[in-house]
Amino acid sequence: MSRATSQWQAEDTDIDLLVEGRHSGPFAVLGLHHVGRSWVARTLIPGADEVVAETLDGKALGALDRRHPAGFFEGSVKVSTHQPLRYRARNSGGEWSVVDPYTFGPVLGPMDDYYIAEGSHLRLFDKLGSHVMTFEGVEGTHFAVWAPNAQRVSVIGSFNQWDGRRHVMRSRHETGVWEIFLPGVEAGSPYKFEIIGQQGNLLPLKADPFARQSELRPATASIVADPAPFRWTDEAYLGSRGEKDLRREPMSIYEVHLGSWRRRPDGGFLSYDQLAEQLIPYVADMGFTHIELMPITEHPYDPSWGYQPTGLYAPTARFGDPAGFARFVDAAHTAGLGILLDWVPAHFPTDEHGLSRFDGTALYEHADPRQGYHPDWNTAIYNFGRKEVSSYLVNNALYWLEKFHLDGLRVDAVASMLYLDYSRNPGEWVPNQHGGNENTEATAFLQRVNAETYGQHPGTFTAAEESTSWPGVTAPTYANGLGFGFKWNMGFMNDTLRYMQREPIHRRFHHHDMTFGLLYAFSENFILPLSHDEVVHGKGSLLSKMPGDDWQKFANLRAYYAFMWGHPGKKLLFMGQEFAQREEWSEEGALDWWLLDAPAHEGVRRLVSDLNTVYRELPALHARDCEPEGFEWIVASDQANSVLAWTRRAPGEPPVVVVSNFTPVPRERYQLPMPAAGKWIERINTDAEWYAGSNQGNRGAVTAREGNDYGFPATADLVLPPLSTLILQHDPG
Repeated sequence: MSRATSQWQAEDTDIDLLVEGRHSGPFAVLGLHHVGRSWVARTLIPGADEVVAETLDGKALGALDRRHPAGFFEGSVKVSTHQPLRYRARNSGGEWSVVDPYTFGPVLGPMDDYYIAEGSHLRLFDKLGSHVMTFEGVEGTHFAVWAPNAQRVSVIGSFNQWDGRRHVMRSRHETGVWEIFLPGVEAGSPYKFEIIGQQGNLLPLKADPFARQSELRPATASIVADPAPFRWTDEAYLGSRGEKDLRREPMSIYEVHLGSWRRRPDGGFLSYDQLAEQLIPYVADMGFTHIELMPITEHPYDPSWGYQPTGLYAPTARFGDPAGFARFVDAAHTAGLGILLDWVPAHFPTDEHGLSRFDGTALYEHADPRQGYHPDWNTAIYNFGRKEVSSYLVNNALYWLEKFHLDGLRVDAVASMLYLDYSRNPGEWVPNQHGGNENTEATAFLQRVNAETYGQHPGTFTAAEESTSWPGVTAPTYANGLGFGFKWNMGFMNDTLRYMQREPIHRRFHHHDMTFGLLYAFSENFILPLSHDEVVHGKGSLLSKMPGDDWQKFANLRAYYAFMWGHPGKKLLFMGQEFAQREEWSEEGALDWWLLDAPAHEGVRRLVSDLNTVYRELPALHARDCEPEGFEWIVASDQANSVLAWTRRAPGEPPVVVVSNFTPVPRERYQLPMPAAGKWIERINTDAEWYAGSNQGNRGAVTAREGNDYGFPATADLVLPPLSTLILQHDPG
């Protein structure tokens, strides 16, 4: 290697660091520089024997000298101003050209630096990650990543033979962001970041935290996403969505794991387009209002069901590309269905290509395992108090709502975020600044997510899976609430399922399990969930939980579903339970659709469809789901007969009466107080032959006579079929 003999030549130490891939500031050496009266071009092109500098339009500017056999070249060039350069390189194998990324200026600007440093940037997904663009007249891709404690960060991919020496990035020291524009890199290119940590150690290759597309597992590289804007056709849907008060709208949610709803004949996954063709019409025909997707953010391990994501900005490649997912959402909106995403900010896995110790330090997570390790899932926990981490997650929520037109986010495992001592013994957690167990940083983060979600995207909503009695989960943030739109009612699910699993003869002693939920039913805006969590890990299916012989199991389940649909609160049912899947759910294969050939299973499917229809058609069943004036007990204490009855109301609408008989004993002429005299139409009878029941009931209607001994306006004599629920609609005509 020759030594520098002119003032414009690079120092030997800089050259050595460059060819070793350890230079932290390559833009100070490589590229085009004005030194004294000369313009000097320097480049690192491994494998080249000769290099000639050119303008972008092909004008030769002079040959460069090779200063290092590893491919470092420099030389004076005949230009009068700073501009992008192209190099024509040769060796014994041929000739190729390279547009020099080090002759381009930064893409990010001072306002980006300001808002990134402040933690208030709400367009990070447009700035960080990889973005195909035309910059300074040249087509290529801009890469940017946050790694404040790294000594060096490089982009590597097929475009540079995965060589970390070739494209070392520019450090924006004020923010810890590294960036580079790489000419010629096109959409579809796989890439990762090669990082040298604080101690000079080479870290495991990292996927892009902001990657909008990823390779199909087991490959883990990020992919430069296609920049072509998607052509949405859902303008009318989005417009009407923004005008609704969702608390007073019917909301019946079908929870789906896309990988196991159905499979192709060869056992492979359906694509996003195939799911749009099959899943969406099915759910619409069943009368649900929304599909909730278990996490479809990129994840390496199928049995995690998506709850251990490594690519929060990328729809999983298992089912196709991002455009395919957009088509799926667009098709759902065309069918009048909303799409919800199960969103996972509560924990992330420690796979070496993911966020764990991203720049060699605890960057996204806490360094202290008492704060940064989750014992339940063997995962890391985000450092919500770090403004860059909070901003990363807030931007992710906004990204899905904006870029994919999602209708809402169900936030997973909120309880684990709210409590510092969640699943920890004394001494295994760190109290907050006030000495308590509340995670004030996570609380502030959740409030920010919700405030930005509702502020930026009116008509969307958030729902919390929160299993404790934390106050104000659905109270607005300005009232010191967490600001969620809805909360999963885990108490309702636990109490009622526990009751339904008991033999009917014992239910009289546990009547409170079915009534207790009404003591707090309007303290939050609740969703009643029968989710995947209730039918996995040895818990069995909902049908298998029911007591009795096969007929009684189906009758119990039908009665329970109608009880739930008549109860205040929005509804959620996991896939397969709408036709009484017998086996507990497994992600390894499709649902047992062949069961629908059996009348009992088809009967449950018909019932769920009819329940959704009645729920949507009758405002009394949905318009006051979250307000106490929409509910009144009629019979709450008939433990001896295990009978419950109540009225549902909505302003200006006919009332609805719901009656459940949770014993296998039919009740003839059960005298029931009624909220109004006259004709009551039997809209739902879960014992109907149409649902594979015994077909006992009231022949479609009953008449309530004036007067009642208990102060109600009227009385009706009802037939209560065994193990059944009736839903009666008043006919004022």
